[in-house]
Amino acid sequence: MIQTFQVINVKCGGCASTLKEKLFEEFGKVEVNLDVNPREITLDIAEEKIDSLGESLKSLGYPFVTEKMGFVDGSSAKAKSFISCAIGKINT
Repeated sequence: MIQTFQVINVKCGGCASTLKEKLFEEFGKVEVNLDVNPREITLDIAEEKIDSLGESLKSLGYPFVTEKMGFVDGSSAKAKSFISCAIGKINT
């Protein structure tokens, strides 16, 4: 089923590139909408894989908007997103 999720820390095409590349193997094609805020990703995903998607997004620094995080986890996600973004820029 095609679903859209709001994610945080996605700033640019580098972030989008990382999301598309890193999520492709497990989840297939991912579209990233940079024209809305919060940013959105859209993909064809089964309900039982949404938790796995959330974990993958968090590991890249781009958690769901609804993810409850304290100061340390939030800061860690931002740091991870900066690295993921830089990698995405290099790979494009």
